[in-house]
Amino acid sequence: MDLRSDERAERLLAQYDRPDACAAELLCDRHPAEHTALTVIAGDLSAEDLTFGELRRRSETFAAALAAQGIGQGDAVAVLMGKSADLATVLLGIWRLGAVHIPLFTAFATPAIALRLHAGDAKAVVVDAGQAHKLAPGPDLPEGDWTVIEVGGSGANPGWLAFEDLMRAQHPAVTPARVGGDGTLVQLFTSGTTGTPKGVRVPVRALAALEGYLVDGLDVRPDDVYWDAADPGWAYGLYYAVLAPLAMGRRSIWLNAGFSAPLTWQVLDRFGVTNFAAAPTIYRSLRNDPEGARPGLRLRRASSAGEPLTPEVVEWSERVLGLTVRDHYGQTELGMVIGNAWRDELREEVLPGSMGRPLPGYSCEVLAMDGDAPAPAGTVGRVALDTKASPLFWFTGYPGAPDKTAERFTADGRWYLTGDSGYRDDEGRFFFSSRDDDVIIMAGYRIGPFDVESVLVTHPGVAEAAVVAAPDALRGEVLVAYVVLSKGTEGTPELEAELQKLVKERYAAHAYPRGVRFVTELPKTPSGKIQRFKLRDRERENAG
Repeated sequence: MDLRSDERAERLLAQYDRPDACAAELLCDRHPAEHTALTVIAGDLSAEDLTFGELRRRSETFAAALAAQGIGQGDAVAVLMGKSADLATVLLGIWRLGAVHIPLFTAFATPAIALRLHAGDAKAVVVDAGQAHKLAPGPDLPEGDWTVIEVGGSGANPGWLAFEDLMRAQHPAVTPARVGGDGTLVQLFTSGTTGTPKGVRVPVRALAALEGYLVDGLDVRPDDVYWDAADPGWAYGLYYAVLAPLAMGRRSIWLNAGFSAPLTWQVLDRFGVTNFAAAPTIYRSLRNDPEGARPGLRLRRASSAGEPLTPEVVEWSERVLGLTVRDHYGQTELGMVIGNAWRDELREEVLPGSMGRPLPGYSCEVLAMDGDAPAPAGTVGRVALDTKASPLFWFTGYPGAPDKTAERFTADGRWYLTGDSGYRDDEGRFFFSSRDDDVIIMAGYRIGPFDVESVLVTHPGVAEAAVVAAPDALRGEVLVAYVVLSKGTEGTPELEAELQKLVKERYAAHAYPRGVRFVTELPKTPSGKIQRFKLRDRERENAG
């Protein structure tokens, strides 16, 4: 890292890593009241602007309402909502209190939601009326001591509170909490290969890293029309469509509608988007919808994250969009740390297949597979981050999971191990090779095979299950399940559909297996561990 970037990281940390740091002030109150904080666009292309002044007033009202319900600093509030002005109000209200936000992805089914509510010790849940059925008491949602606040509901659920009533009521004003740089803003949960999802605590000081990426990686400027299309229920959307723009006082676009390529083209055109960030799946969908392309788009920056960017998307973007989509790399635990940066002082020609160089504030390396020394250039090893030489690094571990935390660091604590393998060329550019573990990345979403396997084996006809990734032209990877049936059960198309529906209903709508392979046994080690890599190899061979 050069001195200039080191000094810049220190300046960022001086803003956010202070003992008196106040999230409400940093994310809202310090910005000019008349400036637009976000533009919420509906599926019919109607739009609503929300200024920082309006956001401050609304979030003050909601924070006071939460306080009246006994919610205070450090308490966790889960949020199951789509992108709307009400979502912005709720999030800023939570942070104004010094409370902790637990994001709930709207595609999650009840069991996945219940796990996060209990693991995060949620004191309240704010839910859109269209998602409220997922919070109905029952076997999938063990009883918890949380307050439910429904947005846009009918008021028919006994014991629940109506968001609209809370916003109209008069409650004593609250003083914005000063939680300090180490105070927790968010607790996300990230999936792995075994066990329940792990909690990732995002402190206030992480805003320094998030702002750094918006400036260096994406080159978001004051006059940009900036749109990060990722869902705020996941890290990339929460970090870079919500937190970073609010911290910088930059307007952000939120599309409150399901994805479609024609609608994406229309939003890019109608609203004059100049800076666009999305998963490769979005770009591939746009590529597959050439009739929707609009001439004269104002795009000056286009970026991709969540999974490796394939060469045909880059070629298409240069030809159709008039600029190269640039690939960036990061994790829930880090934010974005490597990239083909857009900022003028950092921008270089994109080398096909490369995910770029470490961004300012980070020092990254490829370590040998069999030790903690750097691997030679061109040799595949473990992608790692030097915690001692990366001032913007903020991850401290998974709460309540010391063993999982230890797996992320070398014995001396110097290196954070991403769990990804790759290599570095002679000029210091990084190239992704594969996941070290079995986590599946589909359309930019991380899916732990354990989560899906745990649902499949609840079916009485399933004795064992293993879930792996299979190549897919649109999504990059899709889930495929290998299933060993119980005695007397027949593998039929009807059973395949039944198992797919089971995963949708008990885990998440986006994470169902696109194919179910009925097999007599699963490949295992002598100790009984499933060898998923053999199943992945089989899928790649079949695809080839």
